[in-house]
Amino acid sequence: MSDKPTQPGLEAPLKFPATIPHKVGGAVFGMVDALGEFFRVLRGTIRYSIWGKRPKGEVLNQMYQVGNKSLLFVCVTLGCLGMVLVYQICLQVNKITGDMSQVGSEFIKGMVHAFVPSLTAMMIATRVGAGIAAEIGSMMVTEQVDALRMSGVEPIEYLIAPRFIATLVMTVFLTIIALAVAVGAGTLMAWASFDVNPVVFFSFEKVTAGDMITGLAKAICFGAAIPVVSGYCGLTTRGGSEGVGSATTRAVINSSLAVIVLDFILSALAYFFLQSRGL
Repeated sequence: MSDKPTQPGLEAPLKFPATIPHKVGGAVFGMVDALGEFFRVLRGTIRYSIWGKRPKGEVLNQMYQVGNKSLLFVCVTLGCLGMVLVYQICLQVNKITGDMSQVGSEFIKGMVHAFVPSLTAMMIATRVGAGIAAEIGSMMVTEQVDALRMSGVEPIEYLIAPRFIATLVMTVFLTIIALAVAVGAGTLMAWASFDVNPVVFFSFEKVTAGDMITGLAKAICFGAAIPVVSGYCGLTTRGGSEGVGSATTRAVINSSLAVIVLDFILSALAYFFLQSRGL
């Protein structure tokens, strides 16, 4: 072991172990930075969706990618869920009162107000959100996004804004189609399993204007949140194929979480608003 003295000014820097306050502080600052970047993407997406320039036909192409390729997935999922829900509801009502006259109207009210917009958005988040994050993430790790910036093209305008418009529009249309499929499948299940007259079941008497406004507002907000969250995950991709996989996973989780949180907030706001208006 050498006894040579250390020269002045060359002492090894002291290393302090990471403590819990340091870790918590780092996590908080990281979260603040992430929120700042997310709101920058959100602000840019809204601005470029209104005033930006987009490649000709890109929005229609993205609408095809979002809508047509998600249609079967959404219809099968909502149709099966509609049949399961109606079967369980009718089974319980049959054990208690046996009066099936109100099952259809209550079922349709719940579908319009809450279930169909939320479940449709969750299905879109799993497919479309993952696709957006994977595509943009691949462009990030192959430096194509940097090439766009060097060419004077804003990535948010070129990549996210067309997907934002397409997803927002197609989420509304897919929600309407999914509602028709769920109600139709529920009507068929009630008629086949419990001999409920389809004319009696297919009743919109309990559905109010407030229910339709709430369902439409949810579909619009969900359709706006999914591409922004997924685009943000794609633009923050770092490090090769592993980073792309991580970004895809984060996009699905965060998009689904955004749908759930927005569903809670919008349901609460709709309740207080409709109560104040007497609707």
